[in-house]
Amino acid sequence: QVQLVESGGGLVQAGGSLRLSCAASGRTGNNYAMGWFRQAPGKEREIVASISWTGDRIYYADSVKGRFTFSRDNAKNTMYLQMNSLKPEDTAVYSCAVSQLRIEVPLLRAPLYHYWGQGTQVTVSS
Repeated sequence: QVQLVESGGGLVQAGGSLRLSCAASGRTGNNYAMGWFRQAPGKEREIVASISWTGDRIYYADSVKGRFTFSRDNAKNTMYLQMNSLKPEDTAVYSCAVSQLRIEVPLLRAPLYHYWGQGTQVTVSS
């Protein structure tokens, strides 16, 4: 079992920045594929960024490419999502997720993930 706890959400003005953190505990000894998803009110959950379990491939949704950066610190068992130049359309609940699948490409679909954080609200005002 892996437990994930997110932090770092909040309210920010358009153009501002936030950094989300996702701390993992439990069976964190293995490398995992990781992802950040978001869900806005009335919309489907969507992938924001994903890193392969090998750590060498990162995917970004077109809507965040160039503005968001996904990173992880294996020593701290923590992944991060640095979000810059935030827009009102980035408003959503952001969730981190971990997959036990050993596929050497980033995983883009939510059902492929086995463990989820509780989510953290990000609100961007115009």
